[in-house]
Amino acid sequence: MALAGPKEVHGDGRFVLRRKDFVPAYLKAAEDGTLRRKAREAVALLGPPCRVCPRRCKEADRSKGAPGVCRVGRLAQVSSMGAHLGEEDVLRGWKGSGTVFFTGCSLRCAFCQNFDISQGGRGDEVDARELAGIMLRLARQGCHNVNFVTPSHVVPQIVEALVQAVEDGLSIPLVYNSGGYDSLESLAVMDGLVDVYMPDFKFWDEAACGRYLAAPDYPSAARRAAAEMHRQVGDLVVDEDGVALRGVLVRHLVMPGMADDTGQVMGWLAGLSKDIFVNIMDQYHPAGKVVNDSPHAAIGRCVSEGEMDAARAAAIKAGLWRFDERWRPDHVV
Repeated sequence: MALAGPKEVHGDGRFVLRRKDFVPAYLKAAEDGTLRRKAREAVALLGPPCRVCPRRCKEADRSKGAPGVCRVGRLAQVSSMGAHLGEEDVLRGWKGSGTVFFTGCSLRCAFCQNFDISQGGRGDEVDARELAGIMLRLARQGCHNVNFVTPSHVVPQIVEALVQAVEDGLSIPLVYNSGGYDSLESLAVMDGLVDVYMPDFKFWDEAACGRYLAAPDYPSAARRAAAEMHRQVGDLVVDEDGVALRGVLVRHLVMPGMADDTGQVMGWLAGLSKDIFVNIMDQYHPAGKVVNDSPHAAIGRCVSEGEMDAARAAAIKAGLWRFDERWRPDHVV
């Protein structure tokens, strides 16, 4: 069997599942009635208090439209959708990853590079039928997967829509692309529905998380979430063409002056699995509140080449080896 991509992707066949043998997890859940049950359980998380994310907003009854810290009430909001060719090669394939960018976020990242979406409120409300329609549109366009971007605060809305999408014929993998700030209650709902988890692991230091994310509990929440995601779906598995079917892919955005955090994150991930697939990202630039904001001056620059080299060296020293690198041509066929 010919395998696409570098060894880091397929592991000489260790991490390959034939496409013809793959069935999206949510289809199995739909067959036995689990999906509908999970939709009811998910809606109950809306509160009060809201239990969808680790913030557990006590005053928010999102079931009646009252927003929490995420600024989203009963209905999800979508800012954009489409075939995305900028994602990792294992996700974008040659036809694109079907991204659905949700408005709002449970985190308050000072440096967010989608600030107008996550904290500015740009987007339109969609009900379950409309969100299901978006998923199906992406599938009809030929996207390799449906990629939910920033889904942690809208898990109930996603699962509700998934019921309708399955009835209407959805059959491509689901990608849960989060900031890593996920509640175990929401992940329990998603267990058996998500095929690929792609969390960020941003920081290790609680003080930095309080300063830059307004969430000092982020490191512990991210560790719990990543461990649970890995328990559910394991290490990343691809098809013969190197397109992700199942498993965990972790993103880590290297930050200026925070080499110790990177080393701690990589060491912890290696403890979870030496075969975990990791994208060590170099695209940080000052954005959001960091621009012209003296309280965030320490991260008011891009990362240096030396910092990126040190980050990769820390990951290798920890024993990790499955790193994301570009290998597909930058065009659609």
